[in-house]
Amino acid sequence: MRQLTRRDVLILLLGLSIAPAVYLGSLWKAEADRGGQQPAEPFRIAGNFYYVGANDLAAFLITGSQGHVVLDGGKHPVSAPMIMASIAKLGYDIKDVKVLLNSDPLPDHAGGLAALQQASGATLWASDASADVIASGGDGPDFALPMRVLVRNGIVGYPPARVDRRFKDGETIHVGPIALTAHITGGSTRGCTSWSFKVRDGERDLNVVSACPLVVVLGMRYQEQQADLERSFRVLRSLPADIWVTSRARPWGRYRKFVASATARNPVDPFIDSEGYRAYIDAAEAEVRQGRVH
Repeated sequence: MRQLTRRDVLILLLGLSIAPAVYLGSLWKAEADRGGQQPAEPFRIAGNFYYVGANDLAAFLITGSQGHVVLDGGKHPVSAPMIMASIAKLGYDIKDVKVLLNSDPLPDHAGGLAALQQASGATLWASDASADVIASGGDGPDFALPMRVLVRNGIVGYPPARVDRRFKDGETIHVGPIALTAHITGGSTRGCTSWSFKVRDGERDLNVVSACPLVVVLGMRYQEQQADLERSFRVLRSLPADIWVTSRARPWGRYRKFVASATARNPVDPFIDSEGYRAYIDAAEAEVRQGRVH
């Protein structure tokens, strides 16, 4: 029997370390293909700002006279059909979506962008760091090796999308009267982008912030991560927020606020939650200080 060389041992150990990740990734993909994300009723949050996501993975529609904007694409392959169905249910046409935007390039939020882009013909904008990941189908240089193996084997990746435009921190994207300002608030990923914009409710202008997740993600590490998180806390605290949302529905209380809006004197009022916004940032900062990983 041939004696194992050091190289043989290293290959064996690498295979043993990756095998559990491959198995777990297969389970994850199977759950996604079964439709783990359930459809949610689309609804107006305020003015021209609508919820069109699933029960957990959020997506948003901002409508305008010269075309619409969709923020985030959810998970492949289940989210894009739900998002398009929700847009249609609200009475809008996916082909009138002119711009697609993204919060972060993880599979849960960028997975459906390619399908939405194909259906709408929209221009996809992303930050420099996120653009490369989205264009590669989720293969980011900051992911740990097992995750990159899963992506390259099609287990947790997603269809690559064509990134048409790259924006810088503080740049404002215009679609007719719609104006959204990008804030690079890294930490969960290097290029994660929060968005701020205004919506009109009757006689009042309301400040909206779509905030990045302020968490350390398992398998995601890069040298500037802690500094990025510290900066992100400062940036988000500096933004005025009457209404706030995130790429996950639960942190900002999608269902609770939706239910409350049905009986509120003004259905927009339950979504006005500047106190909740500050609490979200404070809680995220406390978790980072405690070393929690999601």
